[in-house]
Amino acid sequence: MRISRSSPWPILVAFIAGTVILGVLTSSFRGVWNPREGLEFVARTPSGVPGFPPAFAYLISGTGGESKRMLRLLKAVYHPRNKYLLYMDAVSSEEERTALAVCVRLEKVFRVFRNVHMVGKSYAVDSTGPSSLAATLHGAAVLLKMGGEWDWFVTLSSSDYPIVTQDDLLHTFTDLPRDLNFVDHTSDLGWKRYHRFERITVDPNLYMGNNSKPFIAKESRRSPDAFTIFTGSPWVILSRSFVEYCVHGWENLPRQLLMYAANVPFPLEFYFHTVLCNSPQFRNTTVNGDLRFFVWDNPPKEEPLLLNMTHFRRIVRSGAAFARRFAEDDVVLRNLDRKVLRRSSAAGRWRCTEGAAEAAEKAQCGSWGDIGAVEPGPSGRRLKSSVAGLVAEERRRSDQCRSR
Repeated sequence: MRISRSSPWPILVAFIAGTVILGVLTSSFRGVWNPREGLEFVARTPSGVPGFPPAFAYLISGTGGESKRMLRLLKAVYHPRNKYLLYMDAVSSEEERTALAVCVRLEKVFRVFRNVHMVGKSYAVDSTGPSSLAATLHGAAVLLKMGGEWDWFVTLSSSDYPIVTQDDLLHTFTDLPRDLNFVDHTSDLGWKRYHRFERITVDPNLYMGNNSKPFIAKESRRSPDAFTIFTGSPWVILSRSFVEYCVHGWENLPRQLLMYAANVPFPLEFYFHTVLCNSPQFRNTTVNGDLRFFVWDNPPKEEPLLLNMTHFRRIVRSGAAFARRFAEDDVVLRNLDRKVLRRSSAAGRWRCTEGAAEAAEKAQCGSWGDIGAVEPGPSGRRLKSSVAGLVAEERRRSDQCRSR
């Protein structure tokens, strides 16, 4: 589905008053952003919550034509305790980004809790190049700058979808140490050693305004010996303390690896993994799993297979928190909404106290439940068991980053 091409500016005018320019290009919901400006942050911690259960900071990214998918994903992972940052790359039009911001602004629950934000200016990004890492670090930096209490940073794209409720996820993470990092990783590089780390990739999206495909230079280079490369899944759940370490870089390692990553394809498959496992401070905070469900072709291709109803039982029983990839508005998403997430609106004890999920979806009620209370379902119990097993396995080893 595509965004209507009719102009949203008459609606936008009603909300644009009150925006203030700051250096970081994001929006708050004191007003809808002007795509030509950066707007003021609203740092809002949910009131009356002592810090348990935890809170997540979500970076949800998409490209042109994906705004409706991003909005659906946002609603599926929404909880008042969390923070959310939406980003659309340069393939998206100003009209589409504006329409998405207006749609978010019109949701009453987002206005009440003021925890959904949007990057106000697009730039070029390619998922296979270093520009994807730059965009992820930018999103992490913005979420840190906004302040507020959150414990883990989660990256999602418009092709992802949750397969547990946020109450399930919050319940699972409540008793975990807040320094754990969920990163699927290995130092066994195999074919990647040459194709990923000895060939030199140039990503024009780092210096051009429009999206372009990275290309391979004729030259090559030796594998590094100043650090050990770890690689794995690009989808991560990172602790706040580790995100601060990567963004602020009080040691040289995060910057050193960032400079190296500028010529590496698929840097999201190695950057955080390698920083974690080469840092004495963080190497024993890793949990070797990304809590994602994928189905790969044989042999595996660049992206996992599209999920459909033939995978539904495996998805539900996987013990994962998220799955990918899904086609837009596929019937499997509707079944996940109805049977697992229990939504037209996002399920949880915090929902509108007047009753039905449909009422909360339409924002017809005027009061909300306790946002500090969580109510896990069967999927949450499976997830908690899966995570407990992963954590216990890692804790049995003295060195959680194993070099091979």
